[in-house]
Amino acid sequence: MPTPADEPPVDDDYEILERLLTPTEATLMQACLAAAGVAAVVGDAHLVQTDMLLFNAVGGANVRVPRSQLGAAQAVLAAWRAGDFALGDDFDPGPAPV
Repeated sequence: MPTPADEPPVDDDYEILERLLTPTEATLMQACLAAAGVAAVVGDAHLVQTDMLLFNAVGGANVRVPRSQLGAAQAVLAAWRAGDFALGDDFDPGPAPV
């Protein structure tokens, strides 16, 4: 979670980076961007989740990022789509926490 020091300036408008079919996809993308240091937020997720028939009316859930971080967000999104963050078949998460 970004700290107040990491948040963009107040006058830095948010731009829609991506529109997605489901709120779950938008939330996953937002978490990936946040892990990369981009202050992303999900929009219209609750509205779409309440009534999926509203999807066409509002354009689905969306992920928004500050205009100043749009380039970084696009680079993270491109890396995500290219599979750069995929776990290998031999991934070992280690022992479960006690």
